[in-house]
Amino acid sequence: MVSTKKIWLFLCLVLVLAGCGGGVGGSGGGAKSAGNAPEAQGYPPAQYAAESVSSQSSGPRTASIGATADAAQPSPAPPPRSEEKSTSREPSPDSRPGLGTEWGETRTSRVHDVTFVRDSSRPFALATLHYNDRRGVDAMANLAAQRETRHDVPAGGGAVTIAIKDASGNPLEAVRAGDRTLVVGQAGQRYSVVLTNHTSHRFESVVTVDGLDVINGKPGTAENRGYVLLPFATLEIEGFRQSSNAVAAFRFAAVGESYAAQTGSARNVGVIGVALFGERGDSFVSQSELRMRDTASPFPADPRFAQPPRR
Repeated sequence: MVSTKKIWLFLCLVLVLAGCGGGVGGSGGGAKSAGNAPEAQGYPPAQYAAESVSSQSSGPRTASIGATADAAQPSPAPPPRSEEKSTSREPSPDSRPGLGTEWGETRTSRVHDVTFVRDSSRPFALATLHYNDRRGVDAMANLAAQRETRHDVPAGGGAVTIAIKDASGNPLEAVRAGDRTLVVGQAGQRYSVVLTNHTSHRFESVVTVDGLDVINGKPGTAENRGYVLLPFATLEIEGFRQSSNAVAAFRFAAVGESYAAQTGSARNVGVIGVALFGERGDSFVSQSELRMRDTASPFPADPRFAQPPRR
């Protein structure tokens, strides 16, 4: 009887110890897994997102003539080309005719930061220049009823003119066809985007080539910070910015060899854009605003007759 009780007590003791050991092991494993999860992410998502927003919102610092802002990261070098076929509906860049702009050789271009506060979130002037080889320009010009030859494009009522120049500083031929300006280039030719300020005011210029910002190499938006164009000065932008001291030269190339095609999409090759911003507190008034005020009517409606509905 005594031996039987001893056996039962021994078995109960073993079961209790086994149960306690399993519970401690399970709890410790769960705590370790939960504790390691944030460390594997590097940063908790909320903190990482907040740091990203903070780094992009660096205040009103912007680049001087040929200078990048603190928030503008240099353009990344194009990655090795992939042989995989694109799954999008865009035609293969290698099959497209005409010109794009490739990531050219490194050229010295030193910059420094200055402060510039925009007077508005919207640019007071926008300029667009399309480029292609001779055959492509002639084909596009034929779509327009009128055409004229010119060397630069006025923006902001002539406050700033924009020209595309070759390596020798000579403006490339540009054809004005309808409402488009078409610049004639040649494969392998190095070029630069030249902005000339004809006023005593400072402007900020955000410039894109093939839909990519020339400072950070990302898809263009007027919200990016740009270059400051000083009064009565000329700003020459020679390439995609690599650092505070160098750029990768703009060179015309086949669409498939363009920087845009090698870093994402060639959808917007063949276009150069310039957005101009005035400075807060400055007295500059754009020509478009002056014309609008000059043609303002004190009695814009004619109450004598009924007007047809808008369709």
